[in-house]
Amino acid sequence: MEKLLRSKKIRITDFRISILNIFNKQSTALSIEEIETELGQFDRITLYRTLKLFKEKGILHEIAIAGSNVRLALCEQNCEDLHHHHHNHIHFHCVLCSEVYCLDVETYPEIGLAGFEVQQVEIQATGICKSCR
Repeated sequence: MEKLLRSKKIRITDFRISILNIFNKQSTALSIEEIETELGQFDRITLYRTLKLFKEKGILHEIAIAGSNVRLALCEQNCEDLHHHHHNHIHFHCVLCSEVYCLDVETYPEIGLAGFEVQQVEIQATGICKSCR
C-alpha cells in the first residue's frame, strides 16, 4: 500500500492505508456506506477528501449504476490520474445481491464515431453473479 501511495506522490497516513486495505480485501466495488461501515470511527470530511484524492490520482474509479448508489473500485495499475484512467473492463451489477464487479474481458469493442474522438468506453452488464447462481 505504501508503495502505491509513494508512486502517486501521496503522503502516507494510517487513514489512507486503512482505506486501501478495505478495497484490497474486497472483490467487488464498494459504496460509501460500505466503506463507512468498515472504518468504524472516522472523520467524514477526511474520508471524502481521501476518496476524492484517490480518484484524482488514479487509485480509485467511480461506477454509476442506474437506480443504485455510486460505487468505487480500485483502478488498474496503468491509471495515472483523473484524466488518464484506463478502464477497459465491464462493470457487472448483480440484480440479486446488488454487488458490482469489475470484470476483465479478452476483447473489448473498438468504437469509432465519425467526427468524435473516443477516449474511453464504459460497458455495464446486469444479471446474476456467480455467487448467486
